[in-house]
Amino acid sequence: MHLEIERKFLVKGEYKSQAKSVIHIEQGYLCSVSARTVRVRIIGEKGFITVKGESPDGGISRFEWEKEISATEAKALLALCEPGRINKNRYLIPVGNHVCEVDEFFDENAGLVLAEIELKRADEAFEKPDWLGIEVTGDLRYYNAMLVKQPYTSW
Repeated sequence: MHLEIERKFLVKGEYKSQAKSVIHIEQGYLCSVSARTVRVRIIGEKGFITVKGESPDGGISRFEWEKEISATEAKALLALCEPGRINKNRYLIPVGNHVCEVDEFFDENAGLVLAEIELKRADEAFEKPDWLGIEVTGDLRYYNAMLVKQPYTSW
């Protein structure tokens, strides 16, 4: 268990050439109410179950608990999830002392590209590359749990 502290931004311009790796992620939600989310993910050959709490500070931080499970277990749990899936590629891009996770969404969220930067403190300074656009931290529309219910292409 830990407190997840992150900032979220729209992405503009070219970023892929700076990526050190790319991974495919499929995820669904067993629970996606505002007070808590329970997420199931498959990343490559691994599965994960994650519980996230509500943010007390406008979206910058929130409780997070995650456990690795088998891909077989994750596939079985995905079948029980609420309607809708997130399907995306995640690009890991070093920026100064941090790593930006840039998510390129597909299917009903095609066209959306978001960057997240995890921090140790809410007020921690970080470098902002040219391709980092408008900050959307705390904007509920950009939470993955909301993108399942109100996909980007429906806005």
